[in-house]
Amino acid sequence: MEFTEIDREDFRNLLGEIAEAYMPFGKYGPENFPPRGVPLIDLPPEYLGWFAERGWPRGRLGELMAMVSEIKATGADHVFEPIRRARGGRVSVRKRRPDTDF
Repeated sequence: MEFTEIDREDFRNLLGEIAEAYMPFGKYGPENFPPRGVPLIDLPPEYLGWFAERGWPRGRLGELMAMVSEIKATGADHVFEPIRRARGGRVSVRKRRPDTDF
């Protein structure tokens, strides 16, 4: 589906569904980012690109990830800002440096 073929209400519903979706497995899943994993909207483009090259997960998760990837690739990432603001900001996926005692 091309984003030019979607009406406002459908897009609003799609964004609502994307807003509720979290990465349920892997590097950005709940094991490394408890309790639910990283929101799909905050997955790094490189990670989404890896799936785009090798294949999306089956089912609705893969469809939503592909849509998030396409939105980010077209430079329309700003549509996620109201969702992020409502949640208190973007989820950081950077690895934390270990505390050192100097």
